[in-house]
This record gives sequence, C-alpha cells and structure tokens, in this order.
Amino acid sequence: MTDRLALFFFVVFPFFFVILFRMMSWGNVDRRLVLHLATREQDGLSHMIINAIETKDTLKLEPGEPRIVWHKDYKEAEQAVLEKKIPGILVFPTDFTGSIYLGYGSDIKIMADPEAVNTKAALTGMARAICSGVIAQRVAMNAVVALLIENEMAGRESDDQIGKTIQKSFAGQADTSFTGSYINYVHEKVGNIKPVNPSNWLIPGYLVMFVFFAAALGAETIIRERQNQTLERLIASSVPKDAIVLGTFAGIMAKGLVQIAIFWLVGIFVFKVDIGPYPLGVIILSLLVVTMSAAFTVMLATLAKTQRSASSLSVFAALVLAPLGGCWWPLFVTPRWLQFIAKITPHAWATTGFNKMMLFGAGFGAVVPEMLALAGFTVLFGLVAIIRFRTDAV
Repeated sequence: MTDRLALFFFVVFPFFFVILFRMMSWGNVDRRLVLHLATREQDGLSHMIINAIETKDTLKLEPGEPRIVWHKDYKEAEQAVLEKKIPGILVFPTDFTGSIYLGYGSDIKIMADPEAVNTKAALTGMARAICSGVIAQRVAMNAVVALLIENEMAGRESDDQIGKTIQKSFAGQADTSFTGSYINYVHEKVGNIKPVNPSNWLIPGYLVMFVFFAAALGAETIIRERQNQTLERLIASSVPKDAIVLGTFAGIMAKGLVQIAIFWLVGIFVFKVDIGPYPLGVIILSLLVVTMSAAFTVMLATLAKTQRSASSLSVFAALVLAPLGGCWWPLFVTPRWLQFIAKITPHAWATTGFNKMMLFGAGFGAVVPEMLALAGFTVLFGLVAIIRFRTDAV
C-alpha cells in the first residue's frame, strides 16, 4: 500500500487495457452476413428466383438473418469479387431457364474469396436449396405429364383432379412473385441470442497476465534480501530454510489474492462480467493461477543472480507468455498450430479454463484438465525453487 506506483500499475493500470479493448469490440458484435446474387439471363426463371429471395426491407430482418443483395450488372459484380470488394457471389448462367425447361439441367456458379469461408458455405447452401427446389418442381411436372399421357392412352378423359394438378404444377412458372414455387425461404427463430460481453474474456486474460507480472517482479525483492544478507541473518537466527521459502511464497500469494479480489469485484459490478453457471470453478481456477505465479516467482529468484537480471527476466516472461497464452485474445480464434504451442505456457491453461466456463457455460468437470495442468506447473516450479533456493549472495 505504501508503494503507490506499484499499486497503480498492478491494480488500476490493467483496467485501461480492458476499457481500450472493450471499446474496440463495440459495434462488432452483430456481423451480419451479406449474400450477393447475379444472373447472366435477361429474364426468365433466375430473375424470378432472385426476386423472391432478395432482401426488400432490411428493417424487417431478424437478428442474425443474412441480407440478400441482387447485382443487376454481372460483370461489375464479378470484378468486385476479384478485387475483394465483396467476399463472394452466386451467379445463374445465360441458359439457365431454357436448360431447366428442356430437362437438360444447368449449373449455378459460385465465385468466392478462399478466405471468406462463411460466405462460401452460405452461398453453397443456398445453391443446393435452389437446385433441390427446381428438381422437386420438375419431378412433379413430369409426374403430372406422365399421368396425363397414360390417361389419354387408356382412352379416358382427364378428370377435374388431373386438370387441377396440372394447373397447380405449372402455376409457379407464370407466377413472377415465385411464392411457394421452386424454393421456400424460411427463417426460424430458435432462441434469443445475446451479444457476448467482451469483458468476459478481457477480465480473465488480464487477470492472468498482471497477477503473473506482479508476482514475477517479486523476484527482485528476494534477490535484494539475499544480497543485503537478510536471508543469511534469518538462517543465523535459527529460521529453517523451508520456512523462509514458504514465507516468501505466502507473501507473494497474499498480494495475488488481493489482485484477483479487486479484479473480480470490479469486473462483476462495473463491467458486468458473467462468471458462468459454476462460480466455484472460477474461484478455484483463480486460486490456482495465484499459486502457480507465486511458485514461479520463487523459482525465478533462484535462477537470476542480480536484481537487474531478475527484472529483465520478469518483464520478458510476462510479455512473451501473455500473448502466447491467450491473455490478449482468446486462443480459440488463433490457428491450430498456435493453440498447440500455447500449451507449454500456464497462461494458456488458465485462460482456456476461464473461457470454457465464462464464454461457453462449461461445467466444473470440463475444466479439470486445466486445473490439473496449473497444479502441475505449480509443483514443477516449486520443486525447482526448493532445490535451488540459497540464502547467500555468492
């Protein structure tokens, strides 16, 4: 409490990062998918299909529902895809209507940027739906015609039912609104989708980073006490070496507990963080982070020889392990290879556990591997600290 600068840096300063990244996340929650369509025909069936599914009024779109845009100039739309102005487009060929009516079949072309995976998948799904609708309509028409031919060959007049069926089957071709014909566009609401609060992953990430950072810098204190013979005087006064190590470890843990208490209180009451359905799991994971950080600090003090080297190692470890371990961004948005490499850091296990519970609502059992990993890091760092801990400055 007497070191005002340290108090500001490790308690207040982290929330500047939280506020900054939270502001960057605003306005990017609902990234509506826009699907672009075009046709090379002058008129015909493709015009009827696009006209039926084109978004006429964007104000009537439900949350998450894609917007359908009709590009009247095919060449201009194709050039826009090549220049990456739009992610992709679905195109009907010039002979689409004639090929369908004559029974030859036709192709629907999809042009998409290889990196626009979501757009490509959505356009492919739309193309398949259109094809399925056209095929189903064609099969119905062929069945009616075959029934009519069979009836005439048998010398019977077509009854009213056959006439109505034929009229109904061919009505879709003359209906320019294309309602209920080849394709039906259905939007089904299956639940309320809440936008994710960015603080749900920002707070845990910076908690892990700054608790580890503050603890690591504590190695300077241990080395300073070793250099000014404080530790030797403790040994001379019959204080066991194990007691010195444990006392140092407990002091660092106490600072970490204060940090996480402030982090969670501010996160819950100011940033409205949702800690998930299992708060106990979040608490245990937080305690394991503090314990691991304290063990790392004592180990670091046994590896560094001077205060300057301890400070440099502390800053280096904190700034390298934090982004690699997912403290600055969720690991699940990074490439697979980076997620694999991140597992060598305790930060990755901690942030993954928090993300599981706070973003995906996982239960206590789902984060047991992360808890065991943090406990393993704690034991490893603790064993190295106990073995290498010395009280003399040599």
